[in-house]
Amino acid sequence: MQGKKDYQEKLFAQFQLSGRIPKNNFYRGLKEVLDLNFLYPLTKCYYGESGQKSIDPVVFFKLCLVGYLENIISDRQLIEHSSMRLDILYFLGYDIDDELPWHSTISRTRQLYPETVFEGVFTRVFVMCVEKGMVSGHTQAIDSAPIKANASMDSLELKVPKEDLESH
Repeated sequence: MQGKKDYQEKLFAQFQLSGRIPKNNFYRGLKEVLDLNFLYPLTKCYYGESGQKSIDPVVFFKLCLVGYLENIISDRQLIEHSSMRLDILYFLGYDIDDELPWHSTISRTRQLYPETVFEGVFTRVFVMCVEKGMVSGHTQAIDSAPIKANASMDSLELKVPKEDLESH
């Protein structure tokens, strides 16, 4: 007999996000490896003492990392993509019903930090991943495309500028 699935939305009585992420998932492994608590003292000087609370610097840099890993350059697309992926939500420390930061908040926060902070964070994250065996030196990738040349040495002609042509 042919089955038919009827979708009926319901409230979850019990749902644990960590239980839905496979044990061998990349972002689960990354969450276990990365301890970004060093960011709090590193970025404290860029914030004021009053006003609204900002985005958590750990969440911000994790979002930047997700954008890099997923090849997403638009902050709007990054937030949209992250909100649809359970493994990324788990990596960021968000639950399925938590609102991610607005894309404009990501843009403003990116302008808050100088380039040296980004370089320092990248270096520390890279070192952490190497120490935990997540990065190896077996493969090198270059952003290029091999294109076979389509030229024959027999078809080469001498090109001479017009003003020299009469004197030639």
